[in-house]
Amino acid sequence: MSLSSSSAASLPRMRMFDKIPSAEEFISEIEPLNVPAVFSGCIKNWKAFSQWNPSNGGLDYLQEKAGSSTVEAMLSQQAPVFYGDIRSHERVSLPFSTFIGYCKDNLCDRCDGEDSFLESKKHTLTESHTGQFEFPEQIYLAQVPILNIECTEKVQLECLREDVEMPPFLESKTISSINLWMNSAQSRSSTHYDPHHNLLCIVSGCKQAVVLWPPSACPFLYPRPIYGEASNHRYHQVDSETLTIAVNFWWRSDMMSGLSDHMDSYYLRRILRRLIDKEMNQLLHLPSLVDDKIDGNQSDQPNTRVPGGVQLRQMSVLHETDQLAVSALQKLVSLVHERVNPNQPVNSTPANNLAVEGKDESNEIMKPDLFNLKDDPVALLLWTLQPLALRCVLLAMAHNFPRTLEALILLVLSPVGAEVLTRKFEEMDQLIGEEDRSQFFQIFYGVFDNQIAAMDALLNGKESFARQICVTKVRDYGEVSFTAVLSSRLKRKGMKKWSGFIFDSGWKKK
Repeated sequence: MSLSSSSAASLPRMRMFDKIPSAEEFISEIEPLNVPAVFSGCIKNWKAFSQWNPSNGGLDYLQEKAGSSTVEAMLSQQAPVFYGDIRSHERVSLPFSTFIGYCKDNLCDRCDGEDSFLESKKHTLTESHTGQFEFPEQIYLAQVPILNIECTEKVQLECLREDVEMPPFLESKTISSINLWMNSAQSRSSTHYDPHHNLLCIVSGCKQAVVLWPPSACPFLYPRPIYGEASNHRYHQVDSETLTIAVNFWWRSDMMSGLSDHMDSYYLRRILRRLIDKEMNQLLHLPSLVDDKIDGNQSDQPNTRVPGGVQLRQMSVLHETDQLAVSALQKLVSLVHERVNPNQPVNSTPANNLAVEGKDESNEIMKPDLFNLKDDPVALLLWTLQPLALRCVLLAMAHNFPRTLEALILLVLSPVGAEVLTRKFEEMDQLIGEEDRSQFFQIFYGVFDNQIAAMDALLNGKESFARQICVTKVRDYGEVSFTAVLSSRLKRKGMKKWSGFIFDSGWKKK
């Protein structure tokens, strides 16, 4: 297989092979990497390579051998661009000999130095009384079957099978189909991906400007809806020069062959969960947002495991020398008060606690529905604190401002804030002993009149954050909105059914 060139910015980068690999090398060293590869010279012994070349009488050979066959072609009024989705082109049937005639005319025009493509008329198509199309440049033979093991009645050019040999490194593969691709004039495919592994062999002409995108780029390529008839449009795109002839082989990868149908829903959940975790990690990895005026010197904060036996109640009163923790505490108390009582001044004294119970219903607090760390000053403040510094702040709040802590968890903490806080708890678990861990959460949850409500607030916030990421990822990669579907499931089964999204940690009260 030979491709002319590839985009320098394409990812992943193509691998070039001057030597044809053996079947064992292909299976063990090339195919598992899922990286595009180019093999030179692997079809030079094909009969098609010597007999189909238009410059050496190949069109006469093809007309004599398969001219009586009827083929299905793409008809595009946007030529030379051929969009693969069904709404952007028509499928037309014509004798293979008719298409070969178009190619011969184009070959003659090229020899005479004429441009056969009429730009002023390229958007107009009429059919003459002889059954031939007036503008043949709008016709492209795309994926015309030479072999199709799933549907033999669709095979249109079986007579060409003897001219095509199986590449030796594919001998162990079960080929799904072999297809002919042929254009009489320059053409460009729309961006798409193939459902199978694909070996494209250039028999004559040139495929150039081969642009490849990694699967992770899917959201930026305007993907078609996953439920649509063209779900594989919008990953690679190819330009073909005039009179290019190619044959491709499709086969199922070992990975796809090994996926049993009854496991589809399981793999879908695992893949979606991994996408959610990756996206959450990316959203919360924002070192540039750290505010030195709030944080102080991060390197001065404790970041090693705390020895067991530390009396956490002694840490409930912050010392004036703990400037970082004192500053963070004041800032956090201020933010909570501003949210709950926006019209009242804030004094950092125990007397200025917030009453959560018995508040006037007409002044009911609406919990913020924030999912972006940049938009949430409370979540951002929690994120900028090291786990052990945050522990000091929360212990001080539990001792001095218990109602403010209660308001923070029940009224102020947004979905992204709940995700940040529980992640800090999990990091904290790695730095303190089991005794201190148990004692900390006993003090933390001891503030709440209803400890179950506090844990539910954290769980609901985390799950709301994960749910939003889930909806975003499904929309980005599949162009589908599952908001209504997920909402109905949550209503029917309850939020706790989504607790599989949550890691086990001490903050989940037993």
